[in-house]
Amino acid sequence: MKADGRRCIALMFAGVLVVSPAVTLAQDDKPFAIETPATTALVLDVETGTVLFEKSASERFEPASLAKIMTVETVLSALDKGEVTAQTAFPVSDHAWRSGGAPSRTATMFAAVRSTVPVDALLRGVMVQGANDAAIILGEGIAGTESAFAVRMNERASEIGLADSHFVNATGLPAEGQFTTARDVAQLSLRMRQDYPAWYGIYAQPEFEWNKILQRNRNPLLRGTSNATGLATGFAEGQGYSIAALAEDGPRGTIAVLSGLTSDAVRTKETERLLAWARDSFERRILFTQILPVGTANVFGGFETSVPLLVKSDVVAFVPKGRPDLVRAEIRYDGPLHAPVEQNARVGTLHITIDGKPALDTELFAGKTIHQGTFSMRAMDAAQEIAFGWIRKL
Repeated sequence: MKADGRRCIALMFAGVLVVSPAVTLAQDDKPFAIETPATTALVLDVETGTVLFEKSASERFEPASLAKIMTVETVLSALDKGEVTAQTAFPVSDHAWRSGGAPSRTATMFAAVRSTVPVDALLRGVMVQGANDAAIILGEGIAGTESAFAVRMNERASEIGLADSHFVNATGLPAEGQFTTARDVAQLSLRMRQDYPAWYGIYAQPEFEWNKILQRNRNPLLRGTSNATGLATGFAEGQGYSIAALAEDGPRGTIAVLSGLTSDAVRTKETERLLAWARDSFERRILFTQILPVGTANVFGGFETSVPLLVKSDVVAFVPKGRPDLVRAEIRYDGPLHAPVEQNARVGTLHITIDGKPALDTELFAGKTIHQGTFSMRAMDAAQEIAFGWIRKL
């Protein structure tokens, strides 16, 4: 963005005015941020998408069993498109049995080799038990081979906006070139909860039986006090323990993704601690309404020199309790804008930060039409733009 296309604006909520960036109000001087031993982490509000905490959230790590969330999403997408049904039965190949079944000594639903298993049961095997055989069977059934299914996983990941993930297999078992980030896993978890609410509930199923073998859900948070409803845990040699967790307290949901922890016990304790901190330290606020302009953007070459900027819906975020001074808002646009500017045209972004870190971005739209001015008006604005551009380069 150009320098003159950024504008810090005042934030008004709870009767407190917060001005960005230089003016702040006297508040509690104690640091707000929490520390975590996780190598990488991100905590996200489900309703608003507000980032409540992050630590190296764009740093790559091996997904391990967290890759199975992408496997499930890809299968559910195929179900939505009518490619398969929940009752479609897929065969258990020798590869699926040896690589992910009983002989593999990894998480398995114990599907019998050369039998068939319906998609519904396979999804439960993956979502409740983290079953590797179920993940491979689903991949082979939908795409023919597990490697072909991995291609579909990556295509689907790109479609839903995962910017820095690459999958090589359906299980997350060690494979060169397989990686993800806490940011991507959090976005994937959010989509699972929002796009597939009926299927998502399976993640909280306490147990699942197949082939006369009953197994408990592998997510330890379901037996804790965090109100967790999903999703998956992982482990990779040399990297440690990871988790994608979603806790729901009434209408409020919070996602926590962590990686690089030293043990299963530390993973559970740390995830519960971060979820509790997010629950107790933030409150829901309407920062801007769709009725009133958020601010203005400069316009050159028009009958008017600025255009009001609006949001399509109220900007709602979870903000630190008692610390409005930590919330900042900035209008960003490629400016100055050039007339004509059509009403409702997207012209910029409202960038919200909490404690100096990105928390939420919302699109901004022109609140009215700015018609092109006369030749003399455009010439004068053009001269000013050239002059100011020259000055900025000095």
